[in-house]
Amino acid sequence: MRLNRALLVLAPFSLLIIFKSWLPGWAVTPPKSCLGGCADINGMIPFVDWVNAAIKFLRKYEFFDAFTFRDITRSISGMIDSLLHFTEGLLHEGFADFNIGAIPWIALVGAAAIYGWYLRGWKLALLGSSCFLYLALFSKRGIWELSMQTLSAIAVSAPIAGLIGVLVGILAAKRKTAERIIWPILNVLQSLPHFSYLIIVAIFFGVGSKAGVIATIIFAFPPMARLTLVGLQNIRSEVIEAGIMSGCSRMQMLFKVELPSARNELMLGVNQIIMQCLAMVVIASFIGQSGLGHDLLTRLQRLAIGQALEVGIAVVFIAIALDRFSQAIANKQPTHLPEGPFWKRRPHLTTFIGFVATILVLSPIVPFIAKFPEHLTISTSVFWDGIVDYITLHFYGPLANFRDALLVYFLIPFRSAITGIPLIAIIDLGACLGWKMGGWRLALTVSLFVFFIAASGYWVRAMITLYMVLVSLMICAVFGIPIGIWASRREWSTRLMQNICDTFQTFPSFIYLLPVVMLFQISDVSAIFAIIIYASIPIVRYTIFGLRNVPQEIIEAAVTSGCTQNQVLWKVRLPVAFPEIILGLNQTLMFGLFMVMIAGFIGTVDLSQEIFRALTFNDGGKGLVIGLCVSFIGLTADRLLVAWSDRQKQEYGLG
Repeated sequence: MRLNRALLVLAPFSLLIIFKSWLPGWAVTPPKSCLGGCADINGMIPFVDWVNAAIKFLRKYEFFDAFTFRDITRSISGMIDSLLHFTEGLLHEGFADFNIGAIPWIALVGAAAIYGWYLRGWKLALLGSSCFLYLALFSKRGIWELSMQTLSAIAVSAPIAGLIGVLVGILAAKRKTAERIIWPILNVLQSLPHFSYLIIVAIFFGVGSKAGVIATIIFAFPPMARLTLVGLQNIRSEVIEAGIMSGCSRMQMLFKVELPSARNELMLGVNQIIMQCLAMVVIASFIGQSGLGHDLLTRLQRLAIGQALEVGIAVVFIAIALDRFSQAIANKQPTHLPEGPFWKRRPHLTTFIGFVATILVLSPIVPFIAKFPEHLTISTSVFWDGIVDYITLHFYGPLANFRDALLVYFLIPFRSAITGIPLIAIIDLGACLGWKMGGWRLALTVSLFVFFIAASGYWVRAMITLYMVLVSLMICAVFGIPIGIWASRREWSTRLMQNICDTFQTFPSFIYLLPVVMLFQISDVSAIFAIIIYASIPIVRYTIFGLRNVPQEIIEAAVTSGCTQNQVLWKVRLPVAFPEIILGLNQTLMFGLFMVMIAGFIGTVDLSQEIFRALTFNDGGKGLVIGLCVSFIGLTADRLLVAWSDRQKQEYGLG
């Protein structure tokens, strides 16, 4: 029966490919599609012109003959700039008008140690202080100053993104109509490439650090909104009833009952916001945000790999420190304070106040405290350059042969196969899969997504993007699922692999470009390996999660029936965990799409190249339309894979 349904879906698709030469031209490649250079492509429907017309209208039209939309956005830019001036003064520049310097380096190192001790003990204290000490010690090329610029931007963007996310989540939780409108918007925003709205941000908000902060806020608030909505919707009914019976008003119910009950989801949202802000460190530098990202981007453009690695490691250390601190904040539960004087009730806060006061008193007297001595700073770029030179000298030939063989015998034939699939076959496959997985609504949704991509004029580039994601997805599945199976067998291997995944997931995306460019130069192979490294984390995580959460009674029943360990794995655990593995593939594909857009920086010929071109020529309409094409590729896969996972759960009685 299952085979018959699969044939029903695949037979029309296969026939359309076989008889491709008999199909009319419009059924193979959409009319007005970009086949070479895409400078003046409008597609079947001029979406780009429509978006540019809307942007022009918002720039020029005066509401009530008094102000334009751009005037509003520039006012917001001014407020963000004022906040940035304050945080940069605290962390980097000081306040010259009041003759006050920036926070000394040793104060931040000590504060990280004290706060880490308060949250999780000496291990987090050592990790946090070591990360900040690294920034001060390895600062021969100005890494400390650049790091403080980056942290000052995060200090502005993260709280604002969190506030917006919480407010949007509350609105969606309280109004069903708002939820139906907001949820699809959040889906699109989370699947939209960053670069697609950088142009619009630059047009309306200007360029510089303020524009980078605003772009970061747009990117970072959707996860917080989602988690706020989920947290408020999952509050147990008896908690709500207890609040009503206690006579709570609507505001008391929200702030005294609902939000505290959703604390775990909100704290997870805080962690996600911080990591999303760090993910934008390099990307926001494209519109002028200063800091580590701008320096890393400059060195990458010059192919100064050693210096770029030095800056990249600094970004990684900041990411690890902030990730571990935000996780500790999320996991720390409220405790009752002991009786006694203030220093007994709050020993960590007392220690912090005393330490900071001592530093502030001594810093004008002892220069070492105010600023780390420059003659003691270290640079590792020579070391990294030496490694790059060694690899180039000794491994260039074998790596070049491997790269060329992979391109000639696998990647290019696979790309030709994917880009050669007729348009009508893709629409048919998407509609049939949608109808099989979720009925006519899903079939219609998927068909509309595919039609938008076809009508936009970027069909061929979208298919090249799809080829890169599919290749990466297959390779990730081939080695990611076995690693997850191995890690799930024992407690120690599970913890080890989860720690490795946690560490790799904290790395900002641009970091993955450094080793692959060093090994494979600039090519599709470099891009695909960067995608694989970045996108393999979810499939490993979800495989472990699915196998570790198979109900114990099912495993015991299989063992009682005489199954061997391998039979339990292949006949019981893997089939029951398969829905979670599907979700892992879905997340891997979404991570891959995200990384494909980053990989465009090293020369891929797909939608990412067109987004970079739109960014170069300040073409907001083109950037947004291409971004929507990428988003709809991701949403098509997301809808189909989630529906497939749900069907599998229902078949195994897990839904």
